[in-house]
Amino acid sequence: MATDFKSLPIIDVRPLLDRCNDPTMVEDKGVIEVVKMLDRACRETGFFYVKGHGIPESLINEVRDVTHKFFHLPSEEKVRIKLSAETGYRGYQRIGENITKGKPDMHEAIDCYREMEPGAYGDPGKPLEGSNLWPTHPPNFKELMEEYTRLLLELSRAIMRGMALALGGSAESFEGKRAGDSFWVLRLIGYPGFTHAKSMEMQDNDIGCGAHTDYGLLTLVNQDPDISALQVRNRSGEWICAVPIPGTFVCNIGDMLKIWTNGLYEPTLHRVVNKSSKYRVSIPFFYEPNFDAVVEPLDFCKQKTGGIAKFETIVYGDHLARKVTTNFVI
Repeated sequence: MATDFKSLPIIDVRPLLDRCNDPTMVEDKGVIEVVKMLDRACRETGFFYVKGHGIPESLINEVRDVTHKFFHLPSEEKVRIKLSAETGYRGYQRIGENITKGKPDMHEAIDCYREMEPGAYGDPGKPLEGSNLWPTHPPNFKELMEEYTRLLLELSRAIMRGMALALGGSAESFEGKRAGDSFWVLRLIGYPGFTHAKSMEMQDNDIGCGAHTDYGLLTLVNQDPDISALQVRNRSGEWICAVPIPGTFVCNIGDMLKIWTNGLYEPTLHRVVNKSSKYRVSIPFFYEPNFDAVVEPLDFCKQKTGGIAKFETIVYGDHLARKVTTNFVI
């Protein structure tokens, strides 16, 4: 359960990355300190900033820049990669077509998933089968996003190894059949700016993305550096701004981690309110379980929480498909 936090902690994960594949990483003083900070952040805020991540700032900036360029294209150009059930829910969605808690969100987006061959997961996988739809402008879009995704997968894996140690398990606890073959998701989101007059009148429910928790394990957010729009709710119900900090990603935990930890780590409600006059881009990367992962409380987490599973077992792909197929007006 989140506390009455007023700000989000900043965690330098460099020691964790440096020793990520070392069997003796758990003995390293730097790793031990990062693990303690991860544990505290997951218990107290569910959100934190990640620095020392090793991903070039030039790449992070370029990803945002090309996303801005795409969203400023004419509508007829953007809908060339229109999301639909036939595309496996991949591609572009107009403003208001994404639904959160029954309300349309005031953003446009491109949704990308790990590509899935037909029949790879039988009937449960059919809704999300397919290849990602990439725009032809800017011309380097596809290659840039694929390289960015590759690096974020490596970073996410390292953070999850730290969290596994924080929970008292082995570093590999979330690998293999659980998340060793992550069904990752990349969303490129654009939030229109508001005029000053409209901003002054705007109610809190007229927002870019409604209050929610994320479906999966871990989210890393690359957001425009000059607009504070992402908000995180503390235990008292206050909305705390996740102010952009140069050189960092905003990181948060998701619903599947709550189940696997038997409630030791709980995701925190968050939303997006863009009251700036500027158009805002945010690019969350979702590190998810394997599509066919069986998600149930881990034994070493049950031992810390009374010995009884607090959550029912689910298969991640079934859970994701139910969410995705009801998320859009298309």
